[in-house]
Parts: sequence; C-alpha cells; structure tokens
Amino acid sequence: MKIRQSLVDSRQPSVKRSFFIIVFLLFTVHYSLFTAFADDDAARIQKAYENIKDIRGSFVQKSHIKDLRRTDTYNGTFLIKKPMKMKWEYRGEKPQEVIINNDEIIIYQKNEKQAFKGRFDRVTYGQAPIALLNSFGEIQEEFYISKKNNTLLLKPKRPMGSIASIEIEPSDGEFPISSFIINDSHSNRIEITLKSISINTGIKDSIFDFSLPKGASIYEHNP
Repeated sequence: MKIRQSLVDSRQPSVKRSFFIIVFLLFTVHYSLFTAFADDDAARIQKAYENIKDIRGSFVQKSHIKDLRRTDTYNGTFLIKKPMKMKWEYRGEKPQEVIINNDEIIIYQKNEKQAFKGRFDRVTYGQAPIALLNSFGEIQEEFYISKKNNTLLLKPKRPMGSIASIEIEPSDGEFPISSFIINDSHSNRIEITLKSISINTGIKDSIFDFSLPKGASIYEHNP
C-alpha cells in the first residue's frame, strides 16, 4: 500500500507540469490569434486610407470629465482633406468652429465672437479629438496595436499630448471606422461616433481658409 501511494505521489509533479504547459500553450495560441486579428484590422484600415483623398460626415461626441463627474454631449459636422486640412463645427448652445490648415489651428467661438490661433502638432491632438481621424492613415506606424473585445486598442508609440490610449470600433463599410474612444492620462474619456460618412467628394482647399467675422477678435498663441 505504501509503495503504491509513493508511486502516485511521484507522478503528481509531472502531472502538474503537464497541466501548466498545456495552459501556457493554449494561452500562447490564443494571444497569437488575437494579435493576428488586430493586425488584420489595422492593415485593412491603413489600406483603406491609401485610397482616401477627403472625408466628410457628421459626429456625436460625448466627453466624460472625471473630476467634475460630468458628461457633455456635442454634435456637428466635419471635413478632412489629406494630408493635413481639417474643419469641424460643433452645434448647439455653444457653437464652435475648429480649422486645421497644415501646422496651424484656429478655434472660433461664435457666441463670444473670439478666435484663438496657434500651432498644431502632436501635442494638440488631445484638444482636437476629431483630428485623430487623419492620423489613422498611418495606424501601424503611429501606434502599438492590440485587440480589446471587438475593438482595436491603440497606444501611441510617441507622445500625443495627454492621450493614453485609443479604442477603435472598425466598420465593414467603405470608411473603415465607425467610432473611437480617447482615454487620457487623467482618466477622462471622449467617445466619438461617426455618421453619414462620404469619401472623395472633391473638397476644395478654400473651405479651410478662415475669415474672421466682422466684430470678432483673434488671439494668437506662439509658444
């Protein structure tokens, strides 16, 4: 009896090792498949952008502000022309127009009749969330990519202001993105849902030229 018991006990470490090896292999296969799916989705988005010259559409933006425990909802329209021309308008009680023309950004607050002009670069993306739609054309170069449920989880390879990560929900339509979420380093979150997207409609450069309305003031920020 003692001999049999010792034989059983001697086998237990081997059984445990086999179990952990199987679990490890299953996890490795699962992770590899997950990464492959993420790479496929990212490659499809980047490939779609190669044939896009301009984008227009509407959006709904929900900004979740942690410290204030508040969610603000906005809606509006946007225009993008590659390589770096963008314009979007927020409607509602606080209408606002934002224009990016190459390395310049102008934010015009209609009710206050005042505009702010500054330099646009990677640091500014946190204040101009729709502008991220332009950077997704180089998604594989700009971000580390993984899969999170049915979304792509992106983490910037280089600093982009306060942005910690971005979650993209891919689309099966002509435009490859249906919505995205921006998470910042302060635990705030911006959710943007895209609607009525049209591509390559021939947007003219003149649309992105800002003309200061009569009676409005403009303030320039030169860091």
